[in-house]
Amino acid sequence: MIELRNIVKEYNTENMVTRALDGLDLTLDNGEYVAVMGCSGSGKSTLLHILGGMDRATSGQYLWDGREISGLDAKELEKFRKEHVSFVFQNYMLMNSYTVFENIEVPLIARGVKAKQRKETVEKYMELVGISDLAGKLPIHISGGQQQRCGIARALAADTDLLLADEPTGALDRKTGEEIMDVFDRIKGERTIVLVTHDENIASRTDRILHIEDGKLMR
Repeated sequence: MIELRNIVKEYNTENMVTRALDGLDLTLDNGEYVAVMGCSGSGKSTLLHILGGMDRATSGQYLWDGREISGLDAKELEKFRKEHVSFVFQNYMLMNSYTVFENIEVPLIARGVKAKQRKETVEKYMELVGISDLAGKLPIHISGGQQQRCGIARALAADTDLLLADEPTGALDRKTGEEIMDVFDRIKGERTIVLVTHDENIASRTDRILHIEDGKLMR
């Protein structure tokens, strides 16, 4: 279970303080599939970064199965991310000099998984997302939807408890976006998924929709 208690996140720029999250409280049960909606600047991405350990709250508590995450030092936080969190990005964030297979393999190499098991895992998730025939291609030679499938397969191969997706269909046409959501449907329940989106149709595919405004969750 994930618990955020009275989370505040402030950014200091040009002698101004901007409060991106303002006393936010959130509980996520294991295996939940949640969408976060809100206008630009509402705090959606900041929330995702806090959940993923990519940024620290200014104040408040972040508890992971009762363990305090907020006070971890940089090395501990890096270990937490590697063990528990994976990301799917709107702009895919693939390495253009790596093949589809090699991109998916990256988190497995980082964890020291042996070559045979890496191959089996990569092939498993390529098949799941429907890109087995693209294993040897470079990202620049495949479509945006195929690149996003590769990004999802890479996140799944990392075998983490929490998958964070920041506008995963935002750069795709509606039909391709729906196909990407079909992939999420196939994996829901296996891990906790938090998906940020502006699209109500996409959000409706999840089990719970959270609305954020001015850094607060709206009840």
